[in-house]
Amino acid sequence: MAKVTKGRKPAKKTFAKRAGPKGKPAGKGKAPAKKFYVGKAARPAQGRKTAPAAARAARPGMKQAALRPGAKVAPRKAAAPAAPVSAPVVAVTLPPDDGQLRARAAVAAGADKKAENPIVLDVRGLSGVADYFVLLSADSDRQAAAIADAVDDRLTALGAQRLGAEGRSGGGWVLLDFGDVVIHVMSPEARGFYDLEGLWADAPRVSVS
Repeated sequence: MAKVTKGRKPAKKTFAKRAGPKGKPAGKGKAPAKKFYVGKAARPAQGRKTAPAAARAARPGMKQAALRPGAKVAPRKAAAPAAPVSAPVVAVTLPPDDGQLRARAAVAAGADKKAENPIVLDVRGLSGVADYFVLLSADSDRQAAAIADAVDDRLTALGAQRLGAEGRSGGGWVLLDFGDVVIHVMSPEARGFYDLEGLWADAPRVSVS
């Protein structure tokens, strides 16, 4: 038989109670109460950290996965710089030089003698003979001589010096050389045959109106 110690009571076994919500002991065998959410508020994911709202708003259009710690975000391409605004191109009209003034005076003198199809060619940089060629047409040798005389008198009055003259005796072509301006008075046949306009097609034409 077991001996019983006098004066001592057998020790009672104690069990720690698990604290429930608000410090109240949870009932045995009862599951924790479930929480229900009302409205449009999103339910937080269990065991998953959610990025702050400020971080989500910092990069609009970026996926939520890119906001996780350690995620790599591709840098945005910098916008192309705006093209510089170019200043408008303004056409500058230079005053005519002395050679152009003499060429126009030759055309005016030929018009007084009924010269036809006047053309002034700017051959500067294209010819080492002159700066301007003046082409005039005459129906006869007599008219060609009259036109040449009128041009000679007009340019001489303006202070130009004639360096040479050829063809006044006939042949359908009279040439007057004033240095920077050379005047050709030709018959329609000679003008079409020698085709000075086509020979100097690269030369700009000066307005004679």
